Amino acid sequence: MMRRIWKELRRYPSAIIGLFILAVFIIVTLYTVIALPYSEAERLWRAGPGVWEDSPRRAEPVWFDLFTRDKLPRTIVITLEDGGSMRLEPIGDGMNRVVIVLPFEYYYDGFPKELSLYTRGEFDGGRQNMAVYWRSPDGELMTLADNMRFSESDSYRISQDTPLRLQLGAPPHEGLLAKDPTVRPRVPEHGTYELILQGELPEDRAFTQAKLVVYGQVHGLAGTDHMRRDLTVALLWGTPIALLFGVLAAVGANVSTFVLAAIGTWFGGKLDALFHRLTEVTMVLPLLAILIMVGHFYSRSLWVMLGGVIILNIFSASMKVYRAMFLQAKESAYIEAAQAYGAGNFRIIFKYLLPRLMPILLPQFVTVIPTFVFLEATLAVLGLGDPNIPTWGKIIFDARVNDALYMGDYYWMVLPAVLLMLIGFGFALVGYSLDRILNPRLRTMS
Repeated sequence: MMRRIWKELRRYPSAIIGLFILAVFIIVTLYTVIALPYSEAERLWRAGPGVWEDSPRRAEPVWFDLFTRDKLPRTIVITLEDGGSMRLEPIGDGMNRVVIVLPFEYYYDGFPKELSLYTRGEFDGGRQNMAVYWRSPDGELMTLADNMRFSESDSYRISQDTPLRLQLGAPPHEGLLAKDPTVRPRVPEHGTYELILQGELPEDRAFTQAKLVVYGQVHGLAGTDHMRRDLTVALLWGTPIALLFGVLAAVGANVSTFVLAAIGTWFGGKLDALFHRLTEVTMVLPLLAILIMVGHFYSRSLWVMLGGVIILNIFSASMKVYRAMFLQAKESAYIEAAQAYGAGNFRIIFKYLLPRLMPILLPQFVTVIPTFVFLEATLAVLGLGDPNIPTWGKIIFDARVNDALYMGDYYWMVLPAVLLMLIGFGFALVGYSLDRILNPRLRTMS
């Protein structure tokens, strides 16, 4: 049976395209589950600022560089262990002069988004005064702060230094790297820059870490959001979650509907009437409104929503379609022959009746999967997604809430939307091809 279906599918280019799209999503799913375990993905997605402090805020994907003539700046991280240096000079009376130099090369055509300095030190719970300087490629030394007090774990947001902004007449992350901050448009000066910390420390005190982060305009394969999180994490894990939700909902709802329709049709009477009335009641119930109520008043758990979707779709309009098919199949000669041989009711249902119409279920099962995928995304876009799980719908919700389109961060909303359309397109192509192969009426027409 499967060999015949595969042989027929290869005749349809649309089916090949659909299978290719679905194969890519399946490969991504397997890679995600193996390379990025869910516990790690959840930790990264719910992590505080410390985990993503080296990522720029609202940065575009790195491949945006392919569509511009300029070389957009990437993020540069300089630490004492990687590129930086620290020099101690004893000056007597138990004191040391400390000079920390954090150099970096800058050859991009645009300005960075931010400049930040992060430090850690062993100061016995106190604070230490240090001067902060900036050296340009032409050798000019500029004082950023004469007497800055550093604690054991501290940060200096250079881009948010208001006095420095007023002194430069420009945002610090532009003015410090511009050839001339007063000339518009500003042009970055290429070359080697240095951030220098200098001061005096007692011998029992020391800096253990100093890190300068020059935040770029592009970052990662999918860009970053308002919390500096790499959207690649959510896009990757959104794939298995979308497939899992869609397939489980389709299996739970369609298979249950198919089996119950066969049972009700075969036994008839009050059972068939009960199923018929339940179908009519369910058909008028607003599915989305009920799920919104469940999310607001009970739980936004993905599994609770999945259970609600399955329950509300068991007695769907498909029940009437399947019932009409089973009424016709019930009168077939092979069913009468099975009764004559003494086959029991459930043997007839599961051995003869269901397998007879099973090929018709497969195309409908495939085409209905994206419906449930879109439903899960819709709930997330409405703010009813599981807060613990990164999904495509959750990305779109965050983008909408944080005015991504208004701020020009189109990638933030477009990337998950494109993935949703692709997965729906793939299932639709395969489902309609299967329908032409397995549906007797369409097969006769073709």
